Amino acid sequence: MTQETTPSPDEINEAADTETPDNGGADTAQTEELSDVPLDEAAPELHVDATVDDDAELTPSLQDDFDALNDRHLRLAAEFTNYKRRADGERVEMWSRAQADFLRQFVDALDDLQRVGAWQADATTVEALVEGVDLVERKFRQALEAAGVEMLEPAGEKFDPNTMEAMMRVAAESEEEDDFVQDVMQKGYVLKGHLVRPARVSVKKV
Repeated sequence: MTQETTPSPDEINEAADTETPDNGGADTAQTEELSDVPLDEAAPELHVDATVDDDAELTPSLQDDFDALNDRHLRLAAEFTNYKRRADGERVEMWSRAQADFLRQFVDALDDLQRVGAWQADATTVEALVEGVDLVERKFRQALEAAGVEMLEPAGEKFDPNTMEAMMRVAAESEEEDDFVQDVMQKGYVLKGHLVRPARVSVKKV
């Protein structure tokens, strides 16, 4: 068994002088100072503080923040649910009120139509019956106009597939009449820019 021996300070100094390049004597002086210090004292010990007291203080704070955010989230979700329910109810109520107002426009005309239907044939002339029907039609037109309904009667106009439906073709007498409406077979209606029913027409074609 070979016994290892610890080099003496003189041997360490000789080795340092041999391997260290000449730097104006600065490194030599530093080496001489280190040679006087025992090896155990030359390497200072590293002390690591393993205590983590901050974590114990941060955990309750983070829990409080989480609880506050969670409570706020639940409150906002409940408020949004209530708002949506209230908005849906108001929308349904407004739609019902609008339908009632729209129907109110036709009540008088419907009453007149019922009175015309109740006339006795032996006590009513044809002229009186026609006059009564015309009166009811005028009231219905007025009610539609008051509700924002536009009636489409495109006789003699250029055929428009966006608001018209061609039911039949009619021979045109000239090329200038090609694709123009000859007769309106059924009127169309538009309610505030929305097409309710297209006008059904006959179209001239060459």
